[in-house]
Amino acid sequence: MRIILGSKSPRRQEIIKFFSIPHMVASSPFDERSILFQGDAEEYVRVIAEKKGEALFPEFPNEVIVTADTVVLLNGEILLKPEDDGDGKEMLTSLSGTTHDVITGVAVRKGEQLKSSVETTRVHFNSLSEKEIAAYLKGMHGRDKAGGYGAQEMGSLLIKGIEGCFYNVIGLPVNTLQKLLCQFGINLWDAFSS
Repeated sequence: MRIILGSKSPRRQEIIKFFSIPHMVASSPFDERSILFQGDAEEYVRVIAEKKGEALFPEFPNEVIVTADTVVLLNGEILLKPEDDGDGKEMLTSLSGTTHDVITGVAVRKGEQLKSSVETTRVHFNSLSEKEIAAYLKGMHGRDKAGGYGAQEMGSLLIKGIEGCFYNVIGLPVNTLQKLLCQFGINLWDAFSS
């Protein structure tokens, strides 16, 4: 059975590729900005993940569609992808020396059947100097990521520690995905048992 990964995220694509399961990448036409944040970050990412899959359903009515959405939550406010370097600098400055949450909604759909879940990971940031923030921004490592940063590569210097799923911080919590896919008869372990 083939999976449709409804995501442009290179990180999500890398994670799916690791399991060597037949898949295809398709960008969801759903406009995430059409959903307003009402104070509940878990519900916000769940709804967006579900709507992304719903928008792909007419194109792939008989296939398993996987979609996700990730935000960073700091002091009750969500941080999305930075619009530019100034926005990225502001995000990294606000995250410096803090503990915040990375929250991902994951939805799996086949036909009218829909299952979704939310994963939250606590991330402890190092205190960052202006020079360190400028160096991170110069490498353009966080331009397409919620909160303006990624946990991998140079981003490893930003993070003091995490509580929870590392893959959630990258954008696709593997254990959550596995539980959802199993409800559709797909087991990620099968990639390693043949």
